[in-house]
Amino acid sequence: MDLRIFTEPQQGATYDTLLTVAKATEDLGFDAFFRSDHFLHMGDVDGLPGPTDAWITLAGLARETKRIRLGTLMTAATFRLPGVLAVQVAQVDQMSGGRVELGLGAGWFAEEHKAYGIPFPKEKFGRLEEQLAIVTGMWATEVGKTFDFRGTYYELTGSPALPKPAQAKIPVLVGGLGATRTPRLAAQYADEFNIPFASVEDSERQFGRVRAAAEAAGRRADELTYSNALVVCVGRDDREVARRAAKIGREVDELKANGLAGSPAEVVDKIGRYAGTGSSRIYLQILDLSDLDHLELISTQVQSQLS
Repeated sequence: MDLRIFTEPQQGATYDTLLTVAKATEDLGFDAFFRSDHFLHMGDVDGLPGPTDAWITLAGLARETKRIRLGTLMTAATFRLPGVLAVQVAQVDQMSGGRVELGLGAGWFAEEHKAYGIPFPKEKFGRLEEQLAIVTGMWATEVGKTFDFRGTYYELTGSPALPKPAQAKIPVLVGGLGATRTPRLAAQYADEFNIPFASVEDSERQFGRVRAAAEAAGRRADELTYSNALVVCVGRDDREVARRAAKIGREVDELKANGLAGSPAEVVDKIGRYAGTGSSRIYLQILDLSDLDHLELISTQVQSQLS
């Protein structure tokens, strides 16, 4: 089971804070550092000092880390034109020496679009499908040839499809709980399918749909990596768990029901239940980015038992 660190910087984080967490992620042996792609805070926080752009952040981290994978859960298709996104991600991949992964989603948070003047189209899923086709198509185009695309929402003519990533193929993540279209998109475009904040039972059901869709599309179901994103709150004892839960404004019982919370032994046991669904990777949502001791505890007493 791979453990990756997943941050929500829109809740309030500077680039320097993210750099500190990313370096701790690397030093403590975690597999990757991922971040959300949002411009507006959620819930009862002020979001100060304000948002950071996902791909600008990852470009900086690409030059200041050496080993960990870097990516997004999920880049919003509403934020960027697909041709420009292909260029941005390929460039960051070059800057990292080939350590980038792209999670791409439809975009859902209407308020942040209003707050920053970003159009929020009604038909988002169709746009996401065309973006996946364009981004992956541009990367796959041979050097010296051009890429053309004519869809309902986007049209590219004579694109040089440059630059190319450092990796032969940047891993693409698709995720969600949609019963029909989401599995179909994953089967067609994804290297990894991710389920955000879902129960063991819902994960097993959705993974089954994606496996069936992959086989229907002529792929082996095990060609895809299956993963979960879950909030994490670990403590050496009940008092420490309660303190960490209070710091992020959550209740312990709720965290245990809906995430990975409790003692290291409890969390390892819960991870084992997700592994039983076919999940081989978990993105640990870290909401208190100042608590590096939390990361160290997870590394030494949770991750060490999963190796």
